Amino acid sequence: MGKPTNDEATFIHTVFFWLHEEVTEDQKSDFELNGLGELIKLKDVHRGYYGRPAMTPRDVVDNSYDFALVCHFKSAAEQDLYQVDPDHDVFVDKYKGLWKKVQVYDTLI
Repeated sequence: MGKPTNDEATFIHTVFFWLHEEVTEDQKSDFELNGLGELIKLKDVHRGYYGRPAMTPRDVVDNSYDFALVCHFKSAAEQDLYQVDPDHDVFVDKYKGLWKKVQVYDTLI
């Protein structure tokens, strides 16, 4: 695979969320639409995606998380700006009580 062009992402930020068992379906919907759905709209995100596990029935697939967030950035510097965006902080402050675990995988392309 060659180097990405200027219109492609060079930094992929993948976040998996495991929520507490007592989190209601209404809270999950709010987290998904108003939490994750707003994060992918932040100005430094080149492309963003979120969703629930696909429940793929293979031994090598981890379906134990509740939600995943995948953000593509054009550079590591833009990902750094995303991390300090005040709206990112609003997301964390509003929803951190819902999750019991968060796992992040950052990848340079």
